[in-house]
Amino acid sequence: MMQIQPRAADAPHTFFISCVFAVAFFVGAPLFSDAQDRNNPDGEWRYIGGDAWHTRYSPLVQIDASNFEDLEVDWVWRGDNFGPSVDYLFRSTPIYVDGLLYTVAGQRRTVAAIDPGTGETIWTYREPNTTRYERGMRNNYGKGVAYAEVDGRGVIFTSSPAFFLHAFDAKTGRHLKNWGQAVPLPGFPDSGVVDLLPALVADWEPWIESGYTYDPDHGIPRDLGNLSSSSPPIVVDGVVVVSNVHEQGYYQTRIENIPGDILAYDARTGEHLWKFHVIPRPGEFGHETWENDAWRTTGDISSWAPMSADPERGIVYIPTNPPTIDFYGGFRPGDNLFGTSLLALDVKTGERMWHFQMVHHDIWNFDNPTAPVLLNVNIDGRPTPIVVQTTKQAWAYTFDRETGEPIWPIEEREVPESDVPGERLSATQPFPTWPLPYDMQGLTEGDLIDFTPELRREAVEIIKDYRVGPIFNPPIQPGHPSGLRSFVSCPSGATNIFGPTSADPETGILYVGSQTGCRSENIVPGYEIDEPGDPMTTGKTIADFAVANRGDFRGPQGLPIFKPPYSRITAIDMNTGEHLWWIPNGDTPERIKNHPALRGVELPNTGVTSHPVTMVTGSLVIHAEGTAGQPLLRAINKRTGERLGVVELPAPGQYGMMTYLHDGRQYIVVQVSSRDHPGALVALRLP
Repeated sequence: MMQIQPRAADAPHTFFISCVFAVAFFVGAPLFSDAQDRNNPDGEWRYIGGDAWHTRYSPLVQIDASNFEDLEVDWVWRGDNFGPSVDYLFRSTPIYVDGLLYTVAGQRRTVAAIDPGTGETIWTYREPNTTRYERGMRNNYGKGVAYAEVDGRGVIFTSSPAFFLHAFDAKTGRHLKNWGQAVPLPGFPDSGVVDLLPALVADWEPWIESGYTYDPDHGIPRDLGNLSSSSPPIVVDGVVVVSNVHEQGYYQTRIENIPGDILAYDARTGEHLWKFHVIPRPGEFGHETWENDAWRTTGDISSWAPMSADPERGIVYIPTNPPTIDFYGGFRPGDNLFGTSLLALDVKTGERMWHFQMVHHDIWNFDNPTAPVLLNVNIDGRPTPIVVQTTKQAWAYTFDRETGEPIWPIEEREVPESDVPGERLSATQPFPTWPLPYDMQGLTEGDLIDFTPELRREAVEIIKDYRVGPIFNPPIQPGHPSGLRSFVSCPSGATNIFGPTSADPETGILYVGSQTGCRSENIVPGYEIDEPGDPMTTGKTIADFAVANRGDFRGPQGLPIFKPPYSRITAIDMNTGEHLWWIPNGDTPERIKNHPALRGVELPNTGVTSHPVTMVTGSLVIHAEGTAGQPLLRAINKRTGERLGVVELPAPGQYGMMTYLHDGRQYIVVQVSSRDHPGALVALRLP
């Protein structure tokens, strides 16, 4: 385990002491856990997160520490044939249900069923081309599919880049008959599809006032906004809940966009059931948090990250995005509910049961980037159902998943004000007091690289040109009286979608992957970077400020400006909130080891600059190093973080992995890619 001397950000971390951990692990373990509540039969992987609780856990133990290094690549399923160009990322985690794997692939987000024993393709579906697709954002960002049993038949549900909802017979790949409504466009089936846009805009004032006639090929005109989908729907108690995604806020320059309202449909019929307004309308809870009538024009607050659910209680948990646009919100004063929040909705009615806003008036791109994780734990000897949202800020916000009450206090604390013209930030932000942060927050001189005195001096000189400070450090504009070139935001995304959080529901232990990072963002007058001819440009009114020249914050001589580790995996006991251990993600990269400025320097294990990908089984934590890591799959001890084994992959693992039992054999499937290896699924099993 890592033995780096902890810096200020590491000080809260509790390192493993064998006797103490053993007590915590066994005595503090939950007294109740039921796979049926998670809706995932043993040996299957019915959700992209393994189960409805998104634990990324399987009880399978055929692959264990004794044989892990015997794993062999059994088959490879390549995704580069599914789209107009080669895709060098593979974001979709397959599901395994009733003897078949299901996934999406490529920029067309082709739906595919795969033989789990051979990797052969059983059936595929490619949606007909539309103008909406060609204008789509993040077309190759599809993260998977959803599954449900409807009237005794398995059904696959997917939402497309053009924002249609499809329902397929899981075995045949044929669209369901008498489901949804016919789409009046060439190539679409007569049934089995729902156009999601009409329900989204039906009661939206800018659409009603526009006088536009709806065109299913074009969708929403650019001056009103644009949206797509990213994560799959989730099906709970016969209800298909659909989320959406917008263009990244750091690419936007105009203030108008469409809100990313949450939609729900009947799994049996495709009938629209309800819609939740993520930007509250007059008379709705939270409307007062949108001052100066900003609710009329502001958009986004999509749920691009996956959702999770408590089927037993009929609750769906939805993590949300900030409003339009990133790094400047002067046109939308107020706290802006339900931006950067966790929503708990009644799945039958769409009513808000509770919510928590992680960032008020978010301008930092601190969107909730992963699915919330549900667990049953024991808090002070009391069985407690919880939901945990890990974040870009390196906090694990923890709530009673039925009531929304924080398990441990969350304090509103004063944060710096903005001096950007027109901007008014919230005077306070919510700070969880427990668990403690699991990665660096803010940037001080004490955090800077110190491998050599020369490198440290260079780092100190670099930060003199930037506004550095604590978390929620505010942006600055060109010509700022300080003469500084930009501001620095740390963390820039400690936890992110590239490495979703996993957990062991049998013990209540959370395994959080994080990458240490900072970014500088230069905000400039919006008109300087607005691109009216770009088909991705939406809205009418150019914001006073927008983001330009992203990512110009560099360390000395190309090295990271902060101390290692550069990424890590942290184990947190959610029965107590204690950090049990942490380890670096991977080993020190060759570019660091062999850097001329570090000759003769004895380096600690820095880990790689990548988000780790984790999965939990009955006996192991299994992880890949992520997009910038080595092509390796590792097994580690759940109790200690000790490395137990390693096997080679054809390319680095990324985004997720899963495991299943097929014909008596346990398989592990990893998403891999690199600059030299198009995105693919790699299946490993024992000989």
